[in-house]
Amino acid sequence: MTDRPFRVLPKLTRQNEDFWTGGREGELRFLRCRACRAFAHPPQPRCPACLGTELAPEAVCGRARVATFTVNHQAWIPGQDVPYVIAIVEIEEDPSVRLTTNLVGCSPEEVRIGMPVRVVFEEHEDVWIPLFEPAEA
Repeated sequence: MTDRPFRVLPKLTRQNEDFWTGGREGELRFLRCRACRAFAHPPQPRCPACLGTELAPEAVCGRARVATFTVNHQAWIPGQDVPYVIAIVEIEEDPSVRLTTNLVGCSPEEVRIGMPVRVVFEEHEDVWIPLFEPAEA
């Protein structure tokens, strides 16, 4: 029996594997275009900015800011204690790159728009789920 919530895990593909396994090395990774340097997230075969096909994984610093959030009081996920926070965070390197994630390590009452956060990973089989916790000021 585990004390972690149940997670529906993604299917690993050549395009998304670096994103979902980067946590093994403690890295949050996104595909980045070698031509124009734009990030491509979610992982895709072409750059969303220049349509180039030379995308390579690149680690980012793991810091972000809360763009928006909601507090869920319904126990939809087995093992997930309520209430819990679902947030959209913007990564520091490029705020247009956003992740939908859970915020951990704080109470829902502490969360605010613009709050600085940092990535932490939750391992499930061969996938490392990126979650975010408050970053120290």
